[in-house]
Amino acid sequence: MITYETYCKIIHMHQQHLRVSQIALELGINERTVQKWIDAGSFHQRRNSHKKSKLDPYKDQIIRLIENYPYSCSQLLQKLRELGYQGGATILGDYLSKVRPRREKAFLTLHFEPGECAQVDWGQFGMVNVGSTQRRLSFFVMVLCYSRMMYLEFTVSETMEHFLNCHRNAFEYFGAVPGKIMVDNLKSAVLKRVVGETPVFNPRYLELSKHYGFEIRACNVAKGNEKGRVENGVGYVKKNFLAGLDIHDFSAINPAGRIWLEETANVRQHGSTQKQPSELFKEERPAMNPLPVMPYDTSVSKTARVNNQFRVSFDGNKYSVPSQYSGYLLSLKAFTDRICLYHDNNLIAQHIRSYDHNKDIENPDHSKELMQQRKSAREQRLLMDFYKLSPKAENYYQELSKRRMNPRHHIRQITALSEIYGTDKVARAIEDAFTYQAFSCDYIANLLEQRERIMPQPGALHVTRRQDLLELDIAEPNLSIYDTDDLPQEQEKKAGDTDECK
Repeated sequence: MITYETYCKIIHMHQQHLRVSQIALELGINERTVQKWIDAGSFHQRRNSHKKSKLDPYKDQIIRLIENYPYSCSQLLQKLRELGYQGGATILGDYLSKVRPRREKAFLTLHFEPGECAQVDWGQFGMVNVGSTQRRLSFFVMVLCYSRMMYLEFTVSETMEHFLNCHRNAFEYFGAVPGKIMVDNLKSAVLKRVVGETPVFNPRYLELSKHYGFEIRACNVAKGNEKGRVENGVGYVKKNFLAGLDIHDFSAINPAGRIWLEETANVRQHGSTQKQPSELFKEERPAMNPLPVMPYDTSVSKTARVNNQFRVSFDGNKYSVPSQYSGYLLSLKAFTDRICLYHDNNLIAQHIRSYDHNKDIENPDHSKELMQQRKSAREQRLLMDFYKLSPKAENYYQELSKRRMNPRHHIRQITALSEIYGTDKVARAIEDAFTYQAFSCDYIANLLEQRERIMPQPGALHVTRRQDLLELDIAEPNLSIYDTDDLPQEQEKKAGDTDECK
């Protein structure tokens, strides 16, 4: 049951167009309770039906006892038993909870001047698809304490390079730097924290603070309420932006988050200031520090050994380097978007950083030198095998080089012929080809083939047809035409024919 004062606050906030979740968060009550009283239309007291209880005769005695000393329920039960109480401990405990309400810690409301301070924190929200795997979805929130202007960035890691890079991106988003940053005791910011002693800050975070000119303020141990503005901001991101959001792939969430910042988070009427953060930011920005000329290098450096496949392992993936650095110890700089590898301060390889798992990221140029070395070794071995075929093989190769565009093709074919016909026969063919000035693998192959060819020997004729078909009757020739006696008469006849024509 809420009080009439709380009811009036609920109705007032509802008339100011605040959502149920915002009213519940501001007043510290359940959302269903808020909705119930909005729907009720008017305030009414709960009717109490008082029933007699075994505890009624002892209530005055209980009040006197707990005013003098904070007795526990069991202690009071024992004292009441001595006075004749016959009831149980349950009704005694219920009554104590009413007359002695639970003490709650009181917190001071912190006030900040424009540009004085910002608060940062991480939030987590389930898993997200990254390529063929899934990673935990994290988001970084920075809230300016005066205007409540918010910066939001999603990542799949909370490592140092991401923590530093999110700060740099936030400062660039605001276009200025606050005077202080309040942060929780996470290892990226605070290495050691002992009550009563000065916190030991992470050296990289200290370096970032000096570069941008802000002071680090670490919250006390187990005092997350000291950065309540960003704690509320993390909850606001979960309830207003992420709740019910269907995230298919990580690549789409940051652009969507930037639109949400511009169109919802930073233009809403804030429950505490009753103004838009973007409007108050116009007042706050002139009081903030300007950005430095050069941005801070947020990369993290480490050493990495190159394996025999000229690969470096990092964050579940493998990245290639030039093959000549196989076995070397290199310097690796990990940025949030890329990987850089150095040898003696010289950049030898750079890759886009992959957040997938078990991927082999290779630059094709890194294996060219190794492939060239292997090709040169194979060609040298081939040339030595060719020279072994014949004493004239070297001279034959020189003549091939003068006459042929691709002499290595020819010696490769000739060497292959030695495996078929044998070394001696190929050596003889090379000598003969050199004599005939025939420089080609085709000539050598032709010589070997001709010498290997076996010519068939002539044999007897075998008749395959039937015998009766070969028995032919041939007439005797007329030899009379060759008789010399008739020859003059023929000649005279031809001569007479010639005179008549004349």
